Amino acid sequence: MSIFSTIPLFLGLNGWEWPIILIVVLLLFGGKKIPELMKGIGKGVRSFKDGMKEVKDEIEKEDDTDAKK
Repeated sequence: MSIFSTIPLFLGLNGWEWPIILIVVLLLFGGKKIPELMKGIGKGVRSFKDGMKEVKDEIEKEDDTDAKK
């Protein structure tokens, strides 16, 4: 299952479903915890992007090395 097959499910939410989701999130995490949660998610996404960039650079470096041989 690819990420693209789950996007329509996420974006297919009706307008009244978003406030319910926000209320549930507020009840679960509280108003003070949400900024901390978002900060943690942001750090995780940044770390993932950095890791993907390193892998891409390493693959390109290996391709350049193989092309020079």
